[in-house]
Amino acid sequence: MAKRSKAGYMISAIAEQYEVHPQTLRMYEREGLLKPSRSDGNTRLYTDEDIERLEVILKLTRELGVNLAGVEIILNMREKMEAMQRQIEEFVASLNSELANRTPVDVKVQNNSLVPVVRGHAVIIASNPRARKR
Repeated sequence: MAKRSKAGYMISAIAEQYEVHPQTLRMYEREGLLKPSRSDGNTRLYTDEDIERLEVILKLTRELGVNLAGVEIILNMREKMEAMQRQIEEFVASLNSELANRTPVDVKVQNNSLVPVVRGHAVIIASNPRARKR
């Protein structure tokens, strides 16, 4: 898919490009599936995001035979999944930052541990449990 400009596209241009009647686009807006912005003259302007969403709607309806209620459910699930993905990415970035800020461990001091640990941050576990029983 080619990168589109940041301009808003009028309903007639979108309808022609995607071979849909303008009334279909208006219906998608009434159903809450599309939310084009409006110009000062109240003309619908479709952004790149609106067009990408329209492409998903058309694929679901034309190729997969999904009705509009199903399209709404699928679009809502996609939005939730994208939000969850962003949260996961933020968590991983935060975790990586936390790990990067920890001080390096002196392995000689921690020779009794299974894994190097920083005192005060974790419990030291003996590497040979039988050695303690003597």
